[in-house]
Formats: sequence, structure tokens, C-alpha cells
Amino acid sequence: MGLVDGRSVEVTGAKGLSDVLRGGCRGTGVSHGLDELKVLPPVHNPSKMICIGLNYRSHIREMGWETPKTPIIFTKPSSSIIGPGENIVMPRASTRVDFEGECALIIGTRAKDVADGEAHILGYTCLNDVTARDLQKTDPDWTRAKGFDTFAPIGPLISPSAPTKVETRLNGQVVQRSPLSDRVFGDAALVEYISTVMTLEPGDVIATGTPSGIAPMKHGDIVEVELDGIGCLRNPVVRV
Repeated sequence: MGLVDGRSVEVTGAKGLSDVLRGGCRGTGVSHGLDELKVLPPVHNPSKMICIGLNYRSHIREMGWETPKTPIIFTKPSSSIIGPGENIVMPRASTRVDFEGECALIIGTRAKDVADGEAHILGYTCLNDVTARDLQKTDPDWTRAKGFDTFAPIGPLISPSAPTKVETRLNGQVVQRSPLSDRVFGDAALVEYISTVMTLEPGDVIATGTPSGIAPMKHGDIVEVELDGIGCLRNPVVRV
């Protein structure tokens, strides 16, 4: 069972994730209100989750960096994935944990050294690239700062239609808003570039970067990431 564009579907013998959007599913005929359900992450255990740093021109200016000549890539572990409504847990090791609202790509078919990146995209979803900013500044590598459990909220669903803008809200106030056209590297270019480094498998996630407006969260906050035509990813923040 799965949720695609708001429809409850049952996969029947699909050969790959892309088949879900190409006729390899059927409606169950049963509907429920979202308040009756726990919405799971649209992907649970991808073979890899690749993130892109400094991909919005506004964010590059905000951070005072130069525009990269090629995509800056790093990874987040699949153990950091949580779904809509689940708690983002601020770790004891960090004193500043930031939100980063992003558009994420879900890979539908295997991609290695491809020149047709768009053909390998299953769809799009919201992602919050939660970051321990203080640790990012002190560690030579971003793995710890980006890789804590609960640091990759994703969802609420996968849409085959590409969004055009991303918006992040903290406790209802808009803190990030940008057209995706402000990105240095677009969707197809990212798939093509990453596929020259590593084979992308169905279900893999590519988080395409965050715009300006990053800021810290605190215990009790609610952070929302919204993409037009896809929906809103909403998660509470807690410190244990």
C-alpha cells in the first residue's frame, strides 16, 4: 500500500517504483481522512540519500560563499528519515539546530552515467535537511551535523509533477520562500552529475538544496515545508 498524489494505492507486481505512476497500481476503493491515519514517509530505507549544498543563489549570498562550479554533494543516512508529524529530536551534542526546507527528488529507475536525468525521476516531495549548525562549523565533514536520527523529515507524498517554489514556516511564520528557478543546478543536471559518481537506484533520494532564511529551532516549535502542488510536511521539534 502507498500514498501517491493523495490516492491510496495497492502495488500489484510493479517492477520498479516508476511503475506505480505508469499503471502498476490500482485504487483500493477505501478512503480515510488524514486525521484517521498515520502518514508514513514516502520512502523508508533508500540505498542512499544525496543532498546538495549551496544550490540556491540566495543561500550562497547568505553564507558568503562563491557559486560552485559543480554540485556540492553529501549524504544523510536512511536512519535519519522520519515522516510527517513525527518529532525532530534536537541532540544533546548541539546547541543550534536549523531547519532547511527543500525539494527532494525520488529516483524511479536505475541511473548510471546517464544523459537523460529527468527520465529517471519518479517524482518530487518535501524534505527538511535538519542541520546541527554549530557542529557543521566545527567538523571538517558534515556527516555528524546532518546525520542525527530524525534529521530528515520527508513527505507527505510523492507527486510526478515538478513543483515551482518552496516555502518554510516556523510556528506559522514564513521564514523561507523561493522559486526553484533560483537553484544553480536543476533536477535533471543533478541526476546526471550524481550518476557519474555513483549508481542511483529506485527509491534513492536527492535533496536539491535550501534557499536563504535558515535559522535555529527550539523545543516546542512547529516547522513546515511546503511545495506547490505537493503539500505540506509538518513536524514538531523537541529536545530530550
